[in-house]
Amino acid sequence: QAQLVESGGGSVQAGGSLRMSCGASEYGILNCMGWLRQTPGKEREGVATIDADGSTDYADSVKGRFTISKDNAKNILYLEMNNLKPEDTAVYYCAAVEGFYSGNWYRERPNEFAYWGQGTQVTVSS
Repeated sequence: QAQLVESGGGSVQAGGSLRMSCGASEYGILNCMGWLRQTPGKEREGVATIDADGSTDYADSVKGRFTISKDNAKNILYLEMNNLKPEDTAVYYCAAVEGFYSGNWYRERPNEFAYWGQGTQVTVSS
């Protein structure tokens, strides 16, 4: 089964930046991808997604601050996070939907993601 491995989380002060990466063990699954996050007691939230055509979608809370991108040649998904806020503190997961779709209909549907990374902690201090 395909595996996703994340890197790049960590701790930063408010206003700082982090860049996370997610590598896939198999080619062909970086079609419909996303970054989701979860805090204790809450359900996973779709933060940013990118579809097979490269179109992106973002949660309102991160628009203008986060950028999702993918490098198909290197089989890597990225999340650039700028102007981080304490409320961005969470465990972040990269995930992939099985299939090849246009449109980011899956951003608000965590159950649609078939493959998950192990999760990476991001902590933003005030």
